[in-house]
Amino acid sequence: MTRPKLSRRAEQLNPFHVMDILAQAKALSRQGRTIFHMEVGEPDFATAEPIISAGIEALQQYSTHYTPALGLPELREEISGYYERKFSLQLDPRRVIITPGASGALQLAMLCLLDAGENVLLADPGYPCNRNIARVLAADAISVPVSAENYYQLDASSAAQHWNELTRAAMVASPSNPTGTILPREQLESLCQLVEKKQGRVIVDEIYQGLVYEQEEYTALQVSNECFVINSFSKYFGMTGWRLGWMVVPDYYVDAIDRIAQNIFLAPPTVSQVAALTALQTETQVILDARRDEFRQRRDFLLPALEQMGFEVAVKPQGAFYIYANCHRFTDDSFSWVKRLLIEQGVAVTPGIDFGSHLANIHCRFAYTQSLEILQLAVDKIDAFVRT
Repeated sequence: MTRPKLSRRAEQLNPFHVMDILAQAKALSRQGRTIFHMEVGEPDFATAEPIISAGIEALQQYSTHYTPALGLPELREEISGYYERKFSLQLDPRRVIITPGASGALQLAMLCLLDAGENVLLADPGYPCNRNIARVLAADAISVPVSAENYYQLDASSAAQHWNELTRAAMVASPSNPTGTILPREQLESLCQLVEKKQGRVIVDEIYQGLVYEQEEYTALQVSNECFVINSFSKYFGMTGWRLGWMVVPDYYVDAIDRIAQNIFLAPPTVSQVAALTALQTETQVILDARRDEFRQRRDFLLPALEQMGFEVAVKPQGAFYIYANCHRFTDDSFSWVKRLLIEQGVAVTPGIDFGSHLANIHCRFAYTQSLEILQLAVDKIDAFVRT
């Protein structure tokens, strides 16, 4: 039988290995095994009750029809107000684009900035879907190795070395996945100056904004009005399944993004948008800040526990809910190692290969998205595994 034809982009797309690990972990759960989930970046908290109530009320009020492609005007206004309250930043609501998750925002940004064959610079290690989305769009992603010396973040010097005549953008994430590091403001300023000089654009992933520990937050919009800033209601706001994000773009790009969004998404989910109005209220954020503080407690437990076992963490995570650990004392094949950890001890973590190729074979990511009690049990299992 002749094999059905796939597009080249479908054949060349790399798998997201953590989803395979999650599927295997769930299969083991169905067999009666106790599994400790430290692999997927999804908080264990349910969406906060005020947000859920707002969603239920939206359904009862029949808020089930399409919205404009760029989102509800009142939500765009409310996000503008959020930046003013949080960062004392005046932001034209016209520049705020509501999207189906942060992934939808990333697609819109790349569709707007990249033609086939052009490229975007990305940090390695970094979130895998960023480079895969570029490839789906027939563009290229140039992985730039980063290290502890620059906080595992792309900087102006490394961007200048890898920039070529087909480069149109550089993407950074702060706080980052998988390392949890924050891009120092002066480092972002230098990067923006370089990229703007080269007539490119900086895309800044801020989806873990709000989950920052021990330092004052800032947004890239305070550094430059020329960058694309992506955010999400998934992480800090705890609305992963509601599939809602937003993006702030330079005014010049709004109309083009409107046309693209009309054709590939039509509109973001309406009920989610109505519920998000409540998510942005000060009263709701008191609940969300308490959850942030609990994430910090989890980090402060897990980080020394891993280091005591022999894992090396070059930069203490400053935000998000991940620890990117060097596991070279135990393996030079972290992909096989994490699969064995799952089968033998029931602990699911993410291999470094998901985040790039730079030293990926000796790194893995631990997500502290479970309670302290569960993390303690998982640590005991990992400790037993590394001692064998």
